[in-house]
Amino acid sequence: MRTALQRHWPEYLMEAASLGLLMISLCSVVILVGHPASSLSQVVSDPLQRRIVIGIVVGLTIIALIYSPWGKQSGAHLNPAVTLAFWRAGKIAPWDAGFYVVAQFVGGMAGAWIMATLLHGFMAHPAVNYVATAPGASGVGVAWLAECAISFVLMLVLLTASNTPHLARYTGLFVGALLTIFIIVEAPLSGMSMNPARTFGSALPGQLWTALWIYFTAPPLGMLMAAQVYLWRNGQHGVACAKLHHHNDKRCIFCEHHRQKA
Repeated sequence: MRTALQRHWPEYLMEAASLGLLMISLCSVVILVGHPASSLSQVVSDPLQRRIVIGIVVGLTIIALIYSPWGKQSGAHLNPAVTLAFWRAGKIAPWDAGFYVVAQFVGGMAGAWIMATLLHGFMAHPAVNYVATAPGASGVGVAWLAECAISFVLMLVLLTASNTPHLARYTGLFVGALLTIFIIVEAPLSGMSMNPARTFGSALPGQLWTALWIYFTAPPLGMLMAAQVYLWRNGQHGVACAKLHHHNDKRCIFCEHHRQKA
């Protein structure tokens, strides 16, 4: 544990900071399109239009983070479920996986706390509601199934793209595009989380714990199932690395782990 922390703390901080920035971006765009005091909310008044705007902003933010210097070094998991899936594939050391998950939760909480502190009146408004995720009108069962399904699809696409030579460089674009589509199409069912750290970060400042178990169980299970399906089809060596953008000049703690195992 101490060795991992001493050697890889920059990657842990990058994961935390990146998810914090994602939360700030998400909260900002939801306030802009949802809060009644925002002029943009008067222009974009239809719920579908608002989801389109939110989806595009979040998708572009994810893409920017993946291809940023921090994302190129940490791997830009930004999600405990993604980290657990790569751990299942044997591409991340157990201590690194644990510290990544902790960092992601810290980043999610920090981003939401910053926004709730600076813009409390906006974040607390019912139209924004701290950007908390909650099941839609179809109920918790549908929300759980939807979260599990979209998490499965995202991880399977991520693994396929990142391990296909002519597609690997576009992995971040695939991920950003899928997140945009899911926010537009799936959000009415579950709030579109796929990320326990993102949901917990939003829930904490407003103490909004409705059906939290959905977002702590469905995304990890969906992504672990995707990793297992990919391993069944391609074997342990079918996953090259746990980075979403690997071909760069940044160090790779996952390749270090692979060499140590070898």
